[in-house]
Amino acid sequence: MNSAAEISKSLKSLVQEFEKALDQASLLQEVEEVRVAFLGRKGRLAEIMSSLPSLPVEERPGIGRLANEVKAELNRILDEKSRDIQNRLRHEDMSSFDHTMPGRIPDSGSFHPVTRVINDICRIFVGLGFDIVTGPEVETDFYNFEALNLPPGHPARDMQDTLYISESVVLRTHTSPLQVRTMLKARPPLAAIAPGKVYRRDSDLTHTPMFHQIEGFLVDTDVSMADLRGTLTAFAHEIFDPQVKVRFRPSFFPFTEPSAEVDISCVMCMGSGRSDQGGPCRVCKETGWVEILGCGMIDPAVFEKVGYDPEKYTGFAFGLGVERVAMLKYGIGDLRMFFENDLRFLNQFV
Repeated sequence: MNSAAEISKSLKSLVQEFEKALDQASLLQEVEEVRVAFLGRKGRLAEIMSSLPSLPVEERPGIGRLANEVKAELNRILDEKSRDIQNRLRHEDMSSFDHTMPGRIPDSGSFHPVTRVINDICRIFVGLGFDIVTGPEVETDFYNFEALNLPPGHPARDMQDTLYISESVVLRTHTSPLQVRTMLKARPPLAAIAPGKVYRRDSDLTHTPMFHQIEGFLVDTDVSMADLRGTLTAFAHEIFDPQVKVRFRPSFFPFTEPSAEVDISCVMCMGSGRSDQGGPCRVCKETGWVEILGCGMIDPAVFEKVGYDPEKYTGFAFGLGVERVAMLKYGIGDLRMFFENDLRFLNQFV
């Protein structure tokens, strides 16, 4: 059985042993190993104190106080050694730093080309006095079709390749429902554009199941086709080039009458129909023209759905695909490039 004197002597010598062991440590891992050897659950301090129960009761408090003092001293020495090693390692790291090396330039983000074009289009029409409106991408049949002169069974519904959620709820196939929603909330005069995502069951080089569209409309008294032509011509000159030519071709849309499609002179071949290499232009297919949007005068049947007097009010509406405009503006040949998140492509727009 160990006596109190022997335990006390062992505790006091433990500090010197601990300091000697730490002197051999040069890494934090080695310092941790020494800590475990002396202060761990099965370390030297625990081994010495395992003899405490064998001492007379009256001698135990004194040995306990001494053990606590020794433990505190070991922890102080341990912390000091750890700080010394950390400071040394930090100094070694700084000594290897070459302050003459150029700094690293962090990657910078930028707007996606589709977002750029949406912002440009919105800026142009806001400058022309249009407001910007938004609404739900999940629409009822009433707003998406019926209020736009597309009643159930209308053959033009097949043109939309609709994605149905239920018999009367769809993913909107165009942003035109916002024309109806806006007119139901406000009275003329009003002019607004509605940018947003639309959905159709289609996917190839020039079509995707989700794409972006901008609907625009203006309603007032005495609005004419001339107002529509002037507005869209100004838009085409601003978004592409002041020298671009614009033409209107008769077309059909259920919610406008008369209706037209708007073409511009091909921005790739400058309307010549021939590429720089002398071959046929792949964008306009040698015609010298490319279609950019559909438009027309709002059908009186639409006015009746929203409670406008078609004898008093007239208006025009137009709709364009943002990706198509972006493809022409930036000379992009494959629509899918907008959605593949290829940094080699996107970095061109930084």
